Amino acid sequence: MVVFGCVMIYSASYYTAEVQYGDSFYFVKKQVIGAVAGFAAMAAMCFVPYNKLEKFKYPAIIIAAILLLLVFVPGVGVTNYGATRWIGFGSFTIQPSEVAKYAYALFVAAYFSKNYKKVKTIKGVLPVLAVGALFCLLVILEPNMSITMCIGILMLALVFLSGASIKNFLVILVPCVIAIPVLIIAEPYRLQRLSAFLDPWSSPLDEGYQLIQSLYALGNGGLFGVGLFNSTQKYRFLPFAESDFILSVMGEELGFIGITLFFAACGFIIWRGFRIAKRCKNRFGYLLAAGFTLVYGIQVIINALVVSGTIPPTGLPLPLISSGNTSLVITMASMGVLYNISRGG
Repeated sequence: MVVFGCVMIYSASYYTAEVQYGDSFYFVKKQVIGAVAGFAAMAAMCFVPYNKLEKFKYPAIIIAAILLLLVFVPGVGVTNYGATRWIGFGSFTIQPSEVAKYAYALFVAAYFSKNYKKVKTIKGVLPVLAVGALFCLLVILEPNMSITMCIGILMLALVFLSGASIKNFLVILVPCVIAIPVLIIAEPYRLQRLSAFLDPWSSPLDEGYQLIQSLYALGNGGLFGVGLFNSTQKYRFLPFAESDFILSVMGEELGFIGITLFFAACGFIIWRGFRIAKRCKNRFGYLLAAGFTLVYGIQVIINALVVSGTIPPTGLPLPLISSGNTSLVITMASMGVLYNISRGG
């Protein structure tokens, strides 16, 4: 997947990279560095006993919260396209929300493995909901609606998998569902995106532009695609072709058949992750494997829904494929943990 991602990043970015940076391999070089670091992290996590991660549940969420707060510190937070989602130290940048998702999954797994009876009561679930709400609040303030949705869905899914009763689960679910339209109404730009989603051709040069170009790419791909490296939308028609909307370029170049095979590979990873969780005899390992698999699966699904115009546009990388080192390294490390759980049982 990572090697395939590097190939697609080159295909989607070489023109833009040449025009902007004078180096057609600019984005690929950065991704290769992330891939090397990711392979090292994955290899390390393959052999570090996963049970040892349990004692890092509090340091993990504290570090994640501090990183999310640093985003708002002037001179540390990095702003691009109106959103402050990164912290930078010179040329080195980190996207804290990518760390927060996995830190939260670790915390929930560790908390419910030690307090598994508490999931039966609303009071017992409150610490998990409080940390999840805090992370969602900090991420939505960046603003980043897509990662907020990921963390919210992850929170609900893990509470359900931990053994919450249907009644208690519904009590938690209803406020979360109500919060979605409230968050959309609270920010004018989200209403504009919703309007563009409902009718992108009403603002073809503004809010609807990106979705229209994505649909053009997917439509142009047809059944078998126009061929690798032959996309036309990557010639600066489609914004973020190498990152959030790389799936559009894949659809144009590889066609419906290629995209179907890609999703089959994603489905295999998700199936293997849940199978590892199901077979694990340790409650912590079960929830950790399920949590890490959910993070990957939720991101794949939301990215696909955005690119295809099924839900309103929002920025979210395609795991292991999109350009972006923080997401790549963290996701690969999580795959190492999954392998470790599969070995440990």
